Amino acid sequence: MTSLKERIHGCLAGVAAGDAMGMPTSLMSPGSIRETFGGDVEDFLPAPEGHVIHDGMVAGQITDDTQQTLLLADSIIERGIVDPRDIADRLLKWAEDIGAFDSMLMGPSSLRALHSIRSGAPIEQSGVAGDTNGATMRIAPVGIYGKGDLEKTVDAVAAACMPTHYTNIAIAGASAVAMIIGRGIRGVDDLDELLGCAMQAVDLGMTKGNTWFGASIKSRTALALEIAGRSRNESEVRTSLYEAIGAGVATTETVPVCLGMLRFANGRPVDAIRMAANLGGDCDTTASIVGGMCGAIAGIGAFPSQWIDTLEEVNGLHLERYASQLAQMPGWG
Repeated sequence: MTSLKERIHGCLAGVAAGDAMGMPTSLMSPGSIRETFGGDVEDFLPAPEGHVIHDGMVAGQITDDTQQTLLLADSIIERGIVDPRDIADRLLKWAEDIGAFDSMLMGPSSLRALHSIRSGAPIEQSGVAGDTNGATMRIAPVGIYGKGDLEKTVDAVAAACMPTHYTNIAIAGASAVAMIIGRGIRGVDDLDELLGCAMQAVDLGMTKGNTWFGASIKSRTALALEIAGRSRNESEVRTSLYEAIGAGVATTETVPVCLGMLRFANGRPVDAIRMAANLGGDCDTTASIVGGMCGAIAGIGAFPSQWIDTLEEVNGLHLERYASQLAQMPGWG
C-alpha cells in the first residue's frame, strides 16, 4: 500500500519530472518538436541550441515551475499556513535572485504583479488581473496543505493566488488541480470521483478573487474529457486537445488540457508527462501540472528510479525531505 509520504513524494516528483521533460520542447509547435527531436521526446533532454527561454539548460534541469512550487512548500512548512504576504516576499526575492525582471524566465501575470509589488503596490491589488497558468503550476503544496477538503483547499488556493493571480479564473483552475492532488494523496484513485471534486472546486473558486473574463473552465474540461474518451491513440488526443482547446499560458486552456491528459493516461504519471511534453505550447508547465496530479494519485513508485536520480543529481531538490516535512504537518489523521 502506498503511504502518505510516498504520495506526496510522487506529487513533487511529478511536478519536477514534468517540468524537466517539457523544458526542451516548451514554446514549440507539435511539428517543430517532431522536426527538432526526430519524433516524440520520451526522456530528459537538453534544450536545443538557441531555445527562446531555455538555451543552455541540460537534460533533467528544472525551470521556474518547480522552483516556485518548492518556494510555496518552504513557505507552508515554515509558516504552517498559506500566508500571501510571505509568498509575495519569497516570490519577489526569487525573481530578483534569478534576474527574472530582465528576462523571459517568468510568466506574464507574475512578472506584472511582482513589478507592482516592487513598486509598492499592496498585494491585495497586485494580482487582480492575473489569469494565466502561473498560479496553477506552483499550486501542488497548497493542494497537499488542503488535504482534499473542498473549502479549506479553495480558501488556501485563493490566499496563495493573491499576490499574482487574484482572479476567479486563476483561482478556479488552480483549485481544480489542488483538489485532485489533495484527494489523490488521501488515497482516492477513482478518476470520476477526482474529476467531480475538481469541478466542485472550480465552482467554488469562481466565487473568489476579482471577477475576470474568459472561457469556461468547466465547459472546456467537458470537451477535453470527451476528446480523451473518443480518441483512438495518444497522438490523436494530443492533436485534438492542442487544436480545439489550446496549449498556451491561459488557465482556461492549461487546466482543461491537463485534465484531459490525466483522463487519457488513466492517472499514470510517466504516460501523462510524455503526452504533455510532446503536446506543444507551454510544455514544461502542462507536463509539470499533470505530473503533479498523477504523482499524487500513483505515488513515487510509479516513476522510473533513473528519473528521480537524475532530477536530484542535476538540481539537488531534496524532494524526499520535502515529502517528509509535508507529511508531518498536523491534520493528516
